[in-house]
Amino acid sequence: MKVGVVSLLQVLVLVLGLCVRSSSLASFGDQQRNRRKSVLPTEASSSLVLNRVGSSIAFPVHGNVYPIGFYNVTLNIGQPSKPYFLDPDTGSDLTWLQCDAPCVHCTEALHPLYRPNNNLVPCNDPLCKSLHPTGDHKCETPGQCDYEIQYADGGSSLGVLVKDAFSLNFTNGIQLKPHLALGCGYDQISGPSPHPFDGVLGLGKGKSSIGSQLSRQGLVRHVIGHCLSSRGGGYLFFGDDIYDSSRTLVIHVSEHYSPGFAELMFGGKTTGIKNLLIIFDSGSSYTYLNSQAYGALMPLVKREAEKSLKQALDDRTLPFCWRGRRPFKSLQDVRKYFKTLALSFTNGGKSKIQFELPPEAYLIISSKGNVCLGILNGTEAGQTVDIIGDISMQDKMVIFDNEKQLIGWMAANCDRLPKSKAVRI
Repeated sequence: MKVGVVSLLQVLVLVLGLCVRSSSLASFGDQQRNRRKSVLPTEASSSLVLNRVGSSIAFPVHGNVYPIGFYNVTLNIGQPSKPYFLDPDTGSDLTWLQCDAPCVHCTEALHPLYRPNNNLVPCNDPLCKSLHPTGDHKCETPGQCDYEIQYADGGSSLGVLVKDAFSLNFTNGIQLKPHLALGCGYDQISGPSPHPFDGVLGLGKGKSSIGSQLSRQGLVRHVIGHCLSSRGGGYLFFGDDIYDSSRTLVIHVSEHYSPGFAELMFGGKTTGIKNLLIIFDSGSSYTYLNSQAYGALMPLVKREAEKSLKQALDDRTLPFCWRGRRPFKSLQDVRKYFKTLALSFTNGGKSKIQFELPPEAYLIISSKGNVCLGILNGTEAGQTVDIIGDISMQDKMVIFDNEKQLIGWMAANCDRLPKSKAVRI
């Protein structure tokens, strides 16, 4: 989930065994039992329709790193189906919507609050158990699964787990409405830089993520990918039939979406900074390095930039901005003043794989026409790992293969929704 420039990778998911806000939950259960339940394909029948034929699901992505500061995808959920704007976040698992349960605290949203059907997930459901810390699953309210998610920037969502129909268009032309679990969030706290949204699309590796649920129903393989355009927008997909894996660099992934430790390069030369634990996080607009790496990089960037540019101390868009003789209109105007960065990974101890960051993958042009550095001091922001955010994943297809435990990336045209397996590069 993107809230300003703070990564939401560090997610603590706790399922509340206690009957928190019991009066609200009791009224929620009573309301849901009185709702009418529509007839839709069951998990078994959905699985029989496709049975892993290799089809995928693709969604347009809207937004940008700057000036909007976040992305969203539209999912149609419910009975009847209604559109909701969700914040795609590879740093968390649970998908949730702000919910009229009734809502104790809800933040600004762009659509009416989600109204669930008679579809509470019980506490003994394996999905509910997956939301608990190990060995901490208690069922004092057996008929429902309570959850609480706390994000690194202080934001949170409290609610109950429900199941509802997701209207999904597959790339082979089939439309299905599988029942998937999501959070009905009736008590939300915003982070320091809130933006209007209906909820969060959890794209992590856990059992409660939408990708994992779709895979268990046999509808797609547990592969997630996105392609963010530097011109704004892009696309997100579930499944593995819209990219050519033979043209994708791959590296084994550890916990979270991390290809492991990297060496930081600047202009093709080492900075001397090694063993950076890198995590890919679509929930962060910008890229974060720890204070040691940030401190080593900044003098190199400033030395290059200030050969021709002057620091714009009056521009508070980001911590470091520079001005030219006249306002810049695009990143193409400033590429010559900066060098390419790279993160060099060792793939299984046998070969080096580089994730390159050309100037346009770590710079923005501010509203004042200055160029600003989109790499931030993660230690100051409270981050404990080094994060590749959206700015550095632009104009690349980034693929998270949870079946093979691999991450891949390749340069791609992110402006058009893919239609077939062969992605045109």
